[in-house]
Amino acid sequence: MCGIVGYIGPKPCVPVIMEGLARLEYRGYDSAGIAVAGGGHPLQLRRAPGKLRNLAEILAKDPVHGTYGIGHTRWATHGRPTEENAHPHRDGTGTLVVVHNGIVENYLQLKTALIAKGHKFSSETDTEIIAHVIQDEFELAGAAVAATGTRTLEANESEAVLTEARAVSAGPSLSLEEAVRRAVARLTGAFAIGVLSAHEPDKLVAARMGPPAVLGIGEGEFFLASDVPGILHHTRNIYFLQDGEIATLTTGGIVLTDFAAKVLELKPQRITWDPIQAEKAGYKHFMLKEINEQPRAVRDTTLGRVSLDSGRVFLPDMKITPEEFKAATGVTIAACGTSWHAGLAGKFMIERLARLPVDVDYASEYRYRDPIPNPLELGLLITQSGETADTIAAQHELIAKGSKTLAICNVVGSAVTRLAAGVITTNAGPEIGVASTKAFTAQLTALFTLALYLAQVRGTVTFEHSLYLVGELSKIPAKLEEVLRTVDDQCHELAKSFSTARDFLFLGRGIHYPIALEGALKLKEISYIHAEGYPAGEMKHGPNALIDETLPVVCIATQDPNDPSSVLKYEKTLSNIQEVTARSGRVIAIAIEGDTHIGQLVEHVIHIPQTHELLLPILEVVPLQLLAYHIAVRRGCDVDQPRNLAKSVTVE
Repeated sequence: MCGIVGYIGPKPCVPVIMEGLARLEYRGYDSAGIAVAGGGHPLQLRRAPGKLRNLAEILAKDPVHGTYGIGHTRWATHGRPTEENAHPHRDGTGTLVVVHNGIVENYLQLKTALIAKGHKFSSETDTEIIAHVIQDEFELAGAAVAATGTRTLEANESEAVLTEARAVSAGPSLSLEEAVRRAVARLTGAFAIGVLSAHEPDKLVAARMGPPAVLGIGEGEFFLASDVPGILHHTRNIYFLQDGEIATLTTGGIVLTDFAAKVLELKPQRITWDPIQAEKAGYKHFMLKEINEQPRAVRDTTLGRVSLDSGRVFLPDMKITPEEFKAATGVTIAACGTSWHAGLAGKFMIERLARLPVDVDYASEYRYRDPIPNPLELGLLITQSGETADTIAAQHELIAKGSKTLAICNVVGSAVTRLAAGVITTNAGPEIGVASTKAFTAQLTALFTLALYLAQVRGTVTFEHSLYLVGELSKIPAKLEEVLRTVDDQCHELAKSFSTARDFLFLGRGIHYPIALEGALKLKEISYIHAEGYPAGEMKHGPNALIDETLPVVCIATQDPNDPSSVLKYEKTLSNIQEVTARSGRVIAIAIEGDTHIGQLVEHVIHIPQTHELLLPILEVVPLQLLAYHIAVRRGCDVDQPRNLAKSVTVE
């Protein structure tokens, strides 16, 4: 959840690191720091609480210089966001620094043992302990060397053997990478770390167990980052460091080893994202830019996967055979946050089209409920980053229970995709705003294609219906463009009336209920207004007590007139709307174009184009995203970096 950027090469490293941190500030913004050396300069450290601009101001007044270094933007887990708790953290000698993303679960035990040895700590963080553990490994090795250098000839030992041992002891006791290797063996929890030492110039060591870390290979320069956008302007040749791997970056290249010191082959991949995609492109906020990128994201997610001529769906990145899909007895979806809402909508898609039962679990809860093993059940992980710790834990649990797993993910090569037997990439491009928008609609698109693929494999959908559904899917990008063109001004105006509300209620039925949840989440994430999503049919079972003239109620009242069950849900939702208005509640309705009846019941109506019932959620969510955005802007909130949240939650 923290931003890390490291650099080693011929250029001054401070501009490279600070630029990269600015691109990763969505991952952490409680404090920031940088440590640099090289080019004749000693190890220098600068840190600041608050956002990255505070560190930039310090560097302007008190600059540092060097050709290799590492920087960090923090999302606080241990300790308050103060200068003392900001990364990088030093060891007891002040010559070694560490940056860290993750949580060291046994840091208290380690700290107690190190204090007993005389170590002194200056922060409240678990990260500082890592620096001291590495220092401890150097000291342990030094003590062993000293003992070898002074010992005498033992019984049954030749003079030649003793001479060789003393010769070894006279050389360097431990390299930085070996000290890191020994140190990480003492850590439990999740960590991605970067380490540099004043005693080993032109060297940067990285290690991973859990949170993401990526390496960049440039022309005579090398990079470390916690996420691709931090280094994408410098290179597209990326290697995703895997769990249990250590990378040693020097001016000569990168050496990759595992925690047992086995040398591994470095196989970088080419990232196709255009760096310009990660810029605001004239928009006031990344979130607004990403809302407007949804037509392209949906279009790119279907590209090459559906045939308008045959109605067939093609999922090439599958190691699961059609026979295995056909034999599946059910699907377990595990996800977190917005991805969980996508999973709830996906349940309706898969069950309706493929006639396959689906359970949807919070990934953070899945492994704690002792799930019943079923090797014929498929596991489906939905994640924007592919590095969410809870989702990875759920995936391990599913695999351990014998299930084959699929992943819907936006990052090729991420941890979840490497573990999965099948992958559907969402092709949304980099999403910088903490509140997910285009990743969500791309996930819904991927889920729809998966549901239709399963239906075709299992023979639960006709050729004609497949052709119709693929045709409807192909029209969604243009309909999204229409929604963006027609409702933005309306949402801007609505924000003037509702930005002072203290609470919101969002209602939906069936597949529209997950969209009500997502609308509520978007509002609470970025505007800090309490909001709750609820099944419309449950109004009489509690929420009616909340309704008065101060409570805005957003009702998703769309329908597919060609679907009798959709029409029935719509009619029932109209009854719920009348319950609200009878109690003076203020209703904002999302309805289909041409629906004039609903305008007679409510004060505010936002219209969206008509499409198939299962595709309506992709269109419905856009007005809710825009409403949340404009309310947050009007309230003066930091839209892209809401307080206490980070983009990728890489710790449990």
